[in-house]
Amino acid sequence: MAEQTILVTGSTDGIGKATARALLSQGHRVLLHGRNLGKGRAVLAELEAATGSDRLSLFVADLSVQERVRDLAREVGRAVDRLDVLVNNAGVFMPEREVLPGGIEMTFAVNYLAPFLLTHELLPLLERSVPARIVNVASIAHRSAQAPDLANAPGFEDYDGYKAYAVSKLGIVAFTTRLARTLEGTGVTANSLHPGVIDTRLLRAYMGGRSGGAPRRRGGRWRRASPSRRTPAG
Repeated sequence: MAEQTILVTGSTDGIGKATARALLSQGHRVLLHGRNLGKGRAVLAELEAATGSDRLSLFVADLSVQERVRDLAREVGRAVDRLDVLVNNAGVFMPEREVLPGGIEMTFAVNYLAPFLLTHELLPLLERSVPARIVNVASIAHRSAQAPDLANAPGFEDYDGYKAYAVSKLGIVAFTTRLARTLEGTGVTANSLHPGVIDTRLLRAYMGGRSGGAPRRRGGRWRRASPSRRTPAG
């Protein structure tokens, strides 16, 4: 496959970091994204050393803030003249309700509103780079989401961490399906995926684990425990 320019959000940890490393190993240009500058620089150096690639750039943005999402899109647009792939991977699991200054709950803001907004902001660049693709990391958790009360969804006053997470991923699946239909014939495709049950910080937050070990299984299924901390991906 010819070299492509690929933005992976939440790529300083977990699934996003593994994705970035694999893409670099294949010879692609990867735009890393994280919300912490120090960590981002450390991961950039680590990936350069591990892959021998110098095709890396780092972008820092807190995706819970919509203006920073717009800033990220503008910074990417200034840095590259084409974007072949956008991977919306960044996400959070919030054991406890945290509401942002605009009145929007954190899970809803990062897991749904941020990729929705970033995709639309970068769509002109993607359309100039056809064939291009949008890949949205969803979760099988969307299957357990009940139809959301839209009046409750932005702030989730009646809060449950898992329910909020499931609703955010249901939103991603629905958004991707609609987007794919809208983009038919443009040369830009959109797909969502379930990455599998992987031992990441986000999963450990959901399981309530405090150690670095893998989550345990019971009866062939992952055992749900009371979550104990906020853990963002990336």
